[in-house]
Amino acid sequence: MSVFSLNIKSSNPVTIETLDTVATTLGIKIAEHEKEDYLRLLAVYHESAEALMSLPDYVPEVNETRFLRRNIHFPPASENPLNAWAWKCEIEDQSPPATPGLLAGRTLVLKDNIAVKGVPMLMGTDMVSGYTPDTDATVVTRALEAGAIVQGKAVCENLCHSATSSSAATGSVHNPFAHGYSSGGSSSGCGALVASGAVDLAIGADQGGSVRVPAGWCGLYGLKPTFGLLPYTGCGSNEPSIAHVPWELTWCKANDHLGPMTRTLLDNALLLQATAGTDNIDDRSFAAPPPSKIPAYHDLLLSLPNPRSLTGVKIGIITEGMTMPGIDPRVLKTITHAISLFSTLGADISHVSIPMHTKGAAIWTPISKSGNFHSRMNRAFGRRGHALTDLNTLFHPLTQEKWDKAYVSTKNIYLNGAYAESHFPGILSKATNLSRKLRDEYDAALKECDVLVLPNTPYVANSHVDPEVATPLQMVAKQVGLTANTAPFNQSGHPVLAMPVGMLEVQEGPLAGRGVKVPVSMQVVGRWWGESEVYRVAYAWSLSFDWRGM
Repeated sequence: MSVFSLNIKSSNPVTIETLDTVATTLGIKIAEHEKEDYLRLLAVYHESAEALMSLPDYVPEVNETRFLRRNIHFPPASENPLNAWAWKCEIEDQSPPATPGLLAGRTLVLKDNIAVKGVPMLMGTDMVSGYTPDTDATVVTRALEAGAIVQGKAVCENLCHSATSSSAATGSVHNPFAHGYSSGGSSSGCGALVASGAVDLAIGADQGGSVRVPAGWCGLYGLKPTFGLLPYTGCGSNEPSIAHVPWELTWCKANDHLGPMTRTLLDNALLLQATAGTDNIDDRSFAAPPPSKIPAYHDLLLSLPNPRSLTGVKIGIITEGMTMPGIDPRVLKTITHAISLFSTLGADISHVSIPMHTKGAAIWTPISKSGNFHSRMNRAFGRRGHALTDLNTLFHPLTQEKWDKAYVSTKNIYLNGAYAESHFPGILSKATNLSRKLRDEYDAALKECDVLVLPNTPYVANSHVDPEVATPLQMVAKQVGLTANTAPFNQSGHPVLAMPVGMLEVQEGPLAGRGVKVPVSMQVVGRWWGESEVYRVAYAWSLSFDWRGM
């Protein structure tokens, strides 16, 4: 420990009573003969902290002349039939390069936890309000530089704490295939807007399946890339859970991932190609290659001599993923048939057992709950990146008014986190170690197989719950077990693509028995930094079979 001064000002507010209060918080007593010494040390720290907090914050500049923001407005109902738009705007490059960028002319929507300067960020909640970012997220800048036209922000679930689409303070987001049914979450608006054709592309965020669940329920391709491949700079983070990054033998914390959501596989690869690579700001991205060294995912697919052929490719079916609790037998049958079709393309298919997969959700849960609790309590952790400090301060301190406005899952996180802090103080460390074991088991299977496959969600899109009348348990019941096959990969960090492979009729809710069908989705898992192989396998299937007719 370094102390740079022992001199304190006469106006310093730290007293013996202050010191005693801090000690009580720690559950200890300071010896009387040492109190004056520790009082001075605490007073010195107070002045150092006070001086730091008085400095103006550092906010990266945004070129608003080049990337002009226009027509920023909250959409009326006439512009928002699926209730999926959080905020609308028009942003595009006013000085485009002579050679069009990868995304030239393509329309893009961003999940409403991704910062866009001057565009209010609702984050699906009214627990806090009035936040407008003063900077752009890295992925926003990259997409605009590549020629994308940002048309607005898509509704996300309440603080990204729901996997269905009934929790946002602005109301339920509707599934384009079945009005009154969930579009999945927490990137619910992204799924609905892309699937309905309102925009070409979306960037969602995946903390436990939040890209893959809405992609699955809306019939999209949704990628959770390798941990850190898309920098998270300028995005509202959920919690500091752990994924092991082989970078200078350090640990990098956070299972937050950004990911592309698109109607076609090629578009997914194109959006990743345009936005991926470390930004040397977010430490999650430090292990990733720089943008100039990112594989040309889209171009590589187009250059395949026989894109429908998977001859020599080894595909492993995760046995434990096929027997997940609560899986709809119809979903299992559809996924099993879809996987069998890989053999007609020349792939070698085998079953692989990964026992830790059944523990993946249990590993994710305490990290998600405890880590998110610390984040919501504004407890900084040792990270390199850009903090949205003005956003963070809105949540702390927690007040009764904020509590009363919080969604059930958010309240549960506070309760779980506070309980774990007193009853299971070592749970984050234990889950961290088990996360590494989880990754090791997937890695072992991927030494024998090129990719792994398993169902995405255990059941198809279900009907909305009415948050005005539902009890806390009724609100949560609609998503029980939903992320059992998705959350483990947020902890292991592997790239996972959700892809549509069939359609099934809804069997509950207002449209049951009317012949209305919604999508079924499968996941393709690759090695770390193995997005190209994941794309290749999914591309061959997508070219050969029509999921809408299956």
